[in-house]
Amino acid sequence: MLILAKIGWQEKAGTERIAAVLNKALQGQKYASMETVTDFMTWLKQPDRIRKATKFVFAVSLGTDALNAAYIEWLNFMVQNPECLTGTCGVVVVDGSGELFTKKVGRELIFLANQAGCTFPGQPLIEATGSLYNFTIRAQIQGLDNMSAYKKAVKDLVKKLLAFSNIKQASHDLDNNNRETKKKIAVIHASIYKTSNTILLWNMVKKQLGDRAEVEEISLRNGEVIDCRGCNYETCLHFGEQGSCFYGGVIVEKVYPAIMHSDAIVLLCPNYNDAVSANLTAFINRLTALFRKKFAMFAHKKIFALVVSGYSGGDIVAEQIIDAMNCNKNFILPGKFALVETANAPQSILKCQGIEQRALLMAERLLQ
Repeated sequence: MLILAKIGWQEKAGTERIAAVLNKALQGQKYASMETVTDFMTWLKQPDRIRKATKFVFAVSLGTDALNAAYIEWLNFMVQNPECLTGTCGVVVVDGSGELFTKKVGRELIFLANQAGCTFPGQPLIEATGSLYNFTIRAQIQGLDNMSAYKKAVKDLVKKLLAFSNIKQASHDLDNNNRETKKKIAVIHASIYKTSNTILLWNMVKKQLGDRAEVEEISLRNGEVIDCRGCNYETCLHFGEQGSCFYGGVIVEKVYPAIMHSDAIVLLCPNYNDAVSANLTAFINRLTALFRKKFAMFAHKKIFALVVSGYSGGDIVAEQIIDAMNCNKNFILPGKFALVETANAPQSILKCQGIEQRALLMAERLLQ
């Protein structure tokens, strides 16, 4: 079942453009429309087998405002019903009248829908600013005007969504035919073992994995991790074709091979000033060289995260990972990709109520 969820369309003001784009993208497709949270609640009464076969195009119209009440109502419903999208998959289109907020709204919606169980393929977000200036480069490359580039991008996104289950099946078949069935998991971190609550949380998850997965842990604390310096496209592509990067080091020697041989990547992310830590940011930036060559390969790999904040703000860090690894670098975002916790004093993560059960559930998601 394909569903077009029209979020913020009730007033009908400013929806002409997104309506035209989606009419073109969905032409010839059989789909149902949802226009309100009440429609969503009705869909939830469907049998489990139907709900888990549902694919969503979440289409947000910001109209003439940065946000609107209907959008907030959808988000609140997802937060209050944290299993409501279990087993589904989706993509997001955000259409705005100004130059701000489209990407912010897009990644926020992806985060909350994902926390409610929705899986997203790599690069699941198309956002259009009021001027469509953000389509300028894409339009030039394709030999189109900006509006035509927008329409094509959304049409291609719908095609990706419809093919997504086949991508997952192809990856599963590859596992069964060509290699051992154990999942290969690469864990990337830059934390201090003695004091890190994030490491302790990972150890709980790893304990639940037991011998059911092959785990490779890579610390980015040992040795200098040079951040991306912005080589020109040709230089970056040249090194990427060789599975390398101009700056070498641990990223090329350990991280690139681990990424290529893994089924899933787990980022251990303590909240540093409401942001991903510097070494992990460098890791993400340095993936660009490999990404240029292995774009299609990344589309078969899953990204997970353990996020621990000393006070608050774990959702901000989780959204940054979504932006970088799912929306940009093309990794699959499995339902409930992030385990987000709050713990300040050393070892206080161990005292969080229900933490062992949540660690167990995260381990099970890693193995799916």
